[in-house]
Amino acid sequence: MVAEDVIDLLDRLAAAGLTAWVDGGWGVDALLRAQTREHGDLDLVVLAPQLGEVRRVLGAAGYHRVVRDEMPTALTLADVHDREVDLHLVAPSGRGGGDQILADGTAFHYPPPSYGVIGGRRVYCVDPSTQVRARLGHPPSAQDRADLWRLHRRFGVEYPYR
Repeated sequence: MVAEDVIDLLDRLAAAGLTAWVDGGWGVDALLRAQTREHGDLDLVVLAPQLGEVRRVLGAAGYHRVVRDEMPTALTLADVHDREVDLHLVAPSGRGGGDQILADGTAFHYPPPSYGVIGGRRVYCVDPSTQVRARLGHPPSAQDRADLWRLHRRFGVEYPYR
């Protein structure tokens, strides 16, 4: 997936009045304001009550195939080119953030989004410390390590791997 794909999808969602902010690898690059690596997917935090409409908009963009259904936590959709959009579903919380229900029934809190840049455009994205917290529940990949090292160097957030 390239920056133009990300911007196209964000524009489509915004035009439909839907809330979405960028997470994962593209979220890290948004915070860094530069693309640091290739991305096979796009992670988006979306409001769970808007899921039906989000799916309609993404379907119109060609993202019809369900790759992973981990409801109520996440849903991954793909297009015919195997580009994936991983939706992280949150119940809206008080001040613009949201709570994601995890597989074990606990909640992961996303604070209100931060701002970053993708393809020269300002976008909503997950803040640096939440990027770190989101990766603590599983063994880190080489990409996780690299992404979080970049965030640590730029923003001073904790680097949890040694």
